[in-house]
Amino acid sequence: MSDQFELQAEVREDLGKGASRRLRRLADLVPAIIYGGDKDPQPLTLVRKDLEKALENEAFYSHVLTINIGKESQKAILKDLQRHPARESVMHADFLRVEAGKPIKVHVPIHFINEARAHGVKTQGGIVQHQETDIEVQCLPKDIPEYIEVDMLNVAIGDIIHLSDITLPEGVTSVALALGEDHDLAVASIIAPRGASDAEAGEEGGDTGAADAAGAEGDSQD
Repeated sequence: MSDQFELQAEVREDLGKGASRRLRRLADLVPAIIYGGDKDPQPLTLVRKDLEKALENEAFYSHVLTINIGKESQKAILKDLQRHPARESVMHADFLRVEAGKPIKVHVPIHFINEARAHGVKTQGGIVQHQETDIEVQCLPKDIPEYIEVDMLNVAIGDIIHLSDITLPEGVTSVALALGEDHDLAVASIIAPRGASDAEAGEEGGDTGAADAAGAEGDSQD
């Protein structure tokens, strides 16, 4: 995976909740931290508009980033993002340093394809449900996939796609599956439309009722 994203950062000297609030409110900056590797954690500030623009690209969440801190550049991934509960604005960002030859764990988004053409949807009238929207994987930084594709084409109503059903790129492993079969999580499924069973039962009940009524009418005529 080639580098695609760069962020300019400054070392943050003024620490604490009050300082962070002032940064966000008065300077339109976002407090952040970079940690990991053989270096100490380093508090940073990022320009809000630059960070939020980068966040518009899905690949940013699973890409190796270049964080420029003064004259020094560090490789990292976005590890955590805190947003305001009401406004959704970014409150804080955590970055984890990466080393080229050291495997890391990262959440990679899932791209579901052929949902509208899925057998359980197009032919059976079912509804797709997503149990997961990303997969935590472990791999070398260079092998981090931008996304993982899950094909829904042949999935029928009642079918469930598990982690073990998904083919991951070479060099990429599922963190959950590495813990054992008990961690084979459901990723997606197709279910019958809500009320479908009741409607079918109603139709069957209606037919039975009509037959009973016809039988009763015949008896009265006799």
